[in-house]
Amino acid sequence: MTNDMSDTFLYTSPLDPRAKPLIDELIYEYDTRYGTYFNAEGAVAELNRYPPEAFAPPIGNFLLLIRDGETIGGGAFKPYDDQTAEFKRVWTRTDLRRQGLARKVLVELEAQAARQGYSRIYLTTGFRQPEAVGLYLNYGYTALFDTSVDPEIYKSLPFEKDISHLIPVAEPRLRAAGGNS
Repeated sequence: MTNDMSDTFLYTSPLDPRAKPLIDELIYEYDTRYGTYFNAEGAVAELNRYPPEAFAPPIGNFLLLIRDGETIGGGAFKPYDDQTAEFKRVWTRTDLRRQGLARKVLVELEAQAARQGYSRIYLTTGFRQPEAVGLYLNYGYTALFDTSVDPEIYKSLPFEKDISHLIPVAEPRLRAAGGNS
C-alpha cells in the first residue's frame, strides 16, 4: 500500500545524511548481485567513481524521495554531453518495491533534467537487474542493445530517451509597440 500523500522530493547532495540509506542499500544490492564482477573493490568503487559535485546544479542534481521523514527512493543525474543527462543511482527501498516509486523518481528526474536544459536521457543498468530493464522499457526508454540475446554478453545495458517535449517553453516576448498585427 502506498502512502503517496506524504511522499515528497528533496533535491540535495549525496553527502546529505538522508542519502545514507540510498547509498548503503545500493552498495548492498550491487555487491549481492555482482560481487567483484565489475570491480575488485565492489560497489563502493562504482559509487565513488563520481565526486558529489558531478550531481550538483547547474550541471546535475541529486534527488531523494522522502516519506514520513524516511528516505524511500532516489536518483541523480550528471551531464553526459551538452544535450544529455545521464541518470545514476535510481533506487527504491527494497521493502517498498513494486509500488511505482521508481517510476515516480524517473518522472521527477526527467522533469528536472528538462528544467535544467537537457533534451535527452542516457542511462545504463547491469545485466543482473531485469526489474530495471523492465522499468525502462515500459517507461519509454529505448534499449541501445539487442534485447533478444542474453544480456550478460553486454554486461552494462544502455538506454536512451528523448525528453525535449518536457523542456519548458520560454514566455514569448510581447510585440513591440507599433509592430504589425
